[in-house]
Amino acid sequence: MEPSLTDTAITIRSLHRQQGAFALRDVDVTVPTGLVTGLVGPNGAGKTTLVKTVLGLVGAESGSVSLFGGARPTDPVVRDRIGVVLDQVTAAPEWRVGSIGRYVGLLFDRWDDRRFRELLDRYGVPVGNRVGGLSRGQSVKLSLAMALAHQPDLLVLDEPSSGLDPVARRDLADTIREFVLDPDHTVLFSTHITEELDDLADHLVVLDAGRVAYEGGVDELHEQFAVVRGAGPFPEVAAPSTIGLRRDGTGRWEGLIRAGDTAWFGPDVVIDQASTDDVVVHFAEHSSPHRKEIAA
Repeated sequence: MEPSLTDTAITIRSLHRQQGAFALRDVDVTVPTGLVTGLVGPNGAGKTTLVKTVLGLVGAESGSVSLFGGARPTDPVVRDRIGVVLDQVTAAPEWRVGSIGRYVGLLFDRWDDRRFRELLDRYGVPVGNRVGGLSRGQSVKLSLAMALAHQPDLLVLDEPSSGLDPVARRDLADTIREFVLDPDHTVLFSTHITEELDDLADHLVVLDAGRVAYEGGVDELHEQFAVVRGAGPFPEVAAPSTIGLRRDGTGRWEGLIRAGDTAWFGPDVVIDQASTDDVVVHFAEHSSPHRKEIAA
């Protein structure tokens, strides 16, 4: 019997994970079923640490992670239901690509070797090559084929497009769109390249220095935040409402504000709708004077 599906693929509550000097702190995240959720933030924000916690690869000091309505990341029942693409292919470098199904297929009840070979052919991954001899792009496509071959409900991708050329990134995006055509399929896509999510993500989690700076719909993010730019003296009365104020040597300044805080500024400023990249950059700027931690 197939396990029942819920409206939430991943639920994270009050999660704390210490890793050296860095910590994920009081992280609350909900990944809705049927959507693409983008996990974004600057390098060192904690994206990979959070992904590894979701996958059960690392533990947590406190808080909880549940999958598909209640399962723990380490429960054997969830293994078949999660497809994973990490920054390195999870196959021995000496294996031939075409033989991977013999080994990896034993781990999954729903492994479909015919589907695996169809995906390799579609992505142009040479089946006769050894894993260790593949290019960066071929390695990502191999990982994607392995992740999809066991017919998962949840696809988790951690920085998969880093180092890929534009054609390969487009192919990856097309695959993700096809995957979520099934309303029971969910994607968690971690990246620091926010432009990739503009036409792909429905839901967004912005991490900064181990904390959630924003969680919600992509459209709602653009509605909630604005970028204000001006020249000359900055209105200090607006300082408490301005996130990540940046100044240059010419007297120009720029900051991120909530859309409801525009009244603090006079007529001589420019206020534009914030992009996802604006939100990430200014939250990082806001915390950088205090940030001494480095995360994976």
